[in-house]
Amino acid sequence: MKKIRLLVVEDNRFLREGLTAMIREQPDLKVIAAFGDCTKALQSLSNSKPNVMLLDLGLRNQNSLQVVKTVRKNFPNVGIVIMDLIPLESDVLDFVKAGVSGFILKDATTDDFLKTIRSVASGDKVLPQHLTESLFSQIVEYAIQNSNPSKLIESVRMTKRERQVIELVADGLTNKEIAQNLHLSTYTVKSHIHNILEKLALHTRVQIANYAHASDSYETISDRISMIDE
Repeated sequence: MKKIRLLVVEDNRFLREGLTAMIREQPDLKVIAAFGDCTKALQSLSNSKPNVMLLDLGLRNQNSLQVVKTVRKNFPNVGIVIMDLIPLESDVLDFVKAGVSGFILKDATTDDFLKTIRSVASGDKVLPQHLTESLFSQIVEYAIQNSNPSKLIESVRMTKRERQVIELVADGLTNKEIAQNLHLSTYTVKSHIHNILEKLALHTRVQIANYAHASDSYETISDRISMIDE
């Protein structure tokens, strides 16, 4: 039987040794190396040739997101699984866009933990369970499939009015100016902005503009957004 080769990167020694011991009990899995330091882990990749890297999201004084980008650039065939207690939606999106294949919650059951490793090794994408039924998971899946920010806008169903507001935000108009342009109250515009941020899993109107401008022709975004009636 050809075993799945794993590289573990976890700076908590207790967790690192526990994970390694648990994985080594599985007949189809093999831990080829385990590190508490990203630099050493990256240096080992050329020789260790893992199928899957298990990477702690919250490494102390180290940038896990940058590690993902480096591995994805230099070792594109390595599946990367992020380990965390409860990752924030913004973190999930950032890591997915950087090339992560899956997430394991540190309070997951042993079966879920092993299933995630095997799924990623076989080429599947695995989101945190608490997000799998949410709208956010649909947005992330588009990011996984397309790696194109403009696709996030295209993947979400907007009302006609929300579509208009996105265009005007992208043009740099203030809430008051948008309200005047669309003959709405400022409160109504704020409500639309709130709904757009929620649908796109964003936090600021600047991010809305950035996503709109990420399209090659954001002026015609109204023709490409999935639309529903108000």
